[in-house]
Amino acid sequence: MRLGYHTGYWSAGPPQGAQQAVLTAERLGFDSVWTAEAYGSDAFTPLAWWGAATTRVRLGTAVAQISARTPTATAMAALTLDHLSGGRFVLGLGVSGPQVVEGWYGQPYPKPLARTREFVAVVRQVLAREAPVTFDGEFYRLPLPADQGMGLGKSLRSTVHPLRADLPIHLAAEGPRNIALTAEIADGWLPLFYAPRLDGEFRQLLDDGFGHRTAGSSPRERFEVTATVPAVLGADVEQAADAVRPFIALYAGGMGARGANYHRDALARLGYAEALDEIAAHFLAGDRARAAAAVPTELVRDVALVGTADDLRDQLGAWQQTAVTTMLLQTDPRDLPWVAEALGATAGAAVDDSRDA
Repeated sequence: MRLGYHTGYWSAGPPQGAQQAVLTAERLGFDSVWTAEAYGSDAFTPLAWWGAATTRVRLGTAVAQISARTPTATAMAALTLDHLSGGRFVLGLGVSGPQVVEGWYGQPYPKPLARTREFVAVVRQVLAREAPVTFDGEFYRLPLPADQGMGLGKSLRSTVHPLRADLPIHLAAEGPRNIALTAEIADGWLPLFYAPRLDGEFRQLLDDGFGHRTAGSSPRERFEVTATVPAVLGADVEQAADAVRPFIALYAGGMGARGANYHRDALARLGYAEALDEIAAHFLAGDRARAAAAVPTELVRDVALVGTADDLRDQLGAWQQTAVTTMLLQTDPRDLPWVAEALGATAGAAVDDSRDA
């Protein structure tokens, strides 16, 4: 299992220490660094800016939202970054949620799985560059039909030759059907709330998707599972867990609408439905402190690494037995060297050179 670093979302401005953390990740031999977007900063620009100072570490978006850009614009950004980084870019995509998609982007949210399938198909056409791009789907139609515009649309092929026609596409997915779809059409899965004790269920969902992969898909053996895992060093488990509780409370109570919070649904599969109801009630009432306090320590331990260096090493063992291929650490940039040391990472030790073979 490799290690990666997740810079996280921006708050009011750029996260302090992110550039140094990216350089530290490369120095320690991490496999990859990833950026995110919600409705503030975008994922591509910081990745290019910070990644420009690196030479080896892979650069990924976790995630670029599909409603923020057309499939062709997304493919343009991907092939551009892949060229500039010398073939180190990974395109991570996600559907976000209805509040952001319909409230921020002004796009319809229904049928996110079908929309994702079409989006990925168009991106792959651009990257393959075998012919001018054409697509006649429910959500994306290229060229635009004559009755919807001036009737002058023309099928086009990218002027830029992609560095890699097989540039990897990873999908963020939480629901069972979405996880299976990811294994069917993508090159990797970006889970947010992976838990080692649900590893068997996750493997089965992936197997269901692998069974529907079509000819021309990348080999199943190359499929990656890059799980975002909060990691906090502290005097003990409880103190360290306190740093993760607000993060979980936000996703359980604030990153979704009533009745349509897919992050909460993912956490509920761990068996914390009653606690999640309390968390959401406090959060929606505006009491974020009580919402965070209601997050059980065991829930934190299910999806994060928390405690002393010894605690982190003990918890790491369960993760090493899972389908996760890269543990994507989300931690205070200043603590990254110490978290990496606790997990046994030294310069070059976390690198799997087989991916370059």
